[in-house]
Amino acid sequence: MRVLALRLNPGEDLRQSLKEFAIAHQLQAGWILSAIGSLSQAAIRFADQPESKRLSGRFELLSLSGMLSVEGLHLHGAIADSTGQVIGGHIDQGCIIYTTAEIAIGTSDNLIFSRTFDPQTGFLELEIREQSSENDRRSYQE
Repeated sequence: MRVLALRLNPGEDLRQSLKEFAIAHQLQAGWILSAIGSLSQAAIRFADQPESKRLSGRFELLSLSGMLSVEGLHLHGAIADSTGQVIGGHIDQGCIIYTTAEIAIGTSDNLIFSRTFDPQTGFLELEIREQSSENDRRSYQE
């Protein structure tokens, strides 16, 4: 495992920045190890909801988890408002950094993460392949 780190600056979009980071570093299989920071607005899709909820105000980014690669990313997170109320869900575009986001990403040179349509769920779901067996199209599902 290799560890990469980045700091996002005020005004940057959390999701878009991680997507660009994955592409710039040609990440084939990455996952969030740690992330903290603050947001000036948030876009979070709650469980079983078709649309993200847009929230404005100041929020602490308490946690972020997910998988990322050049083929896509899937992120969930938890944020707290100024009263300490915590909410979380699927992180969408529109989570704008307020002061900072400090993120550590783990990556493997042995795996490839891709997103393929799953007819059972109706979503693009994680497909895991071993890098060394690229010609062997077996996937390993969690």
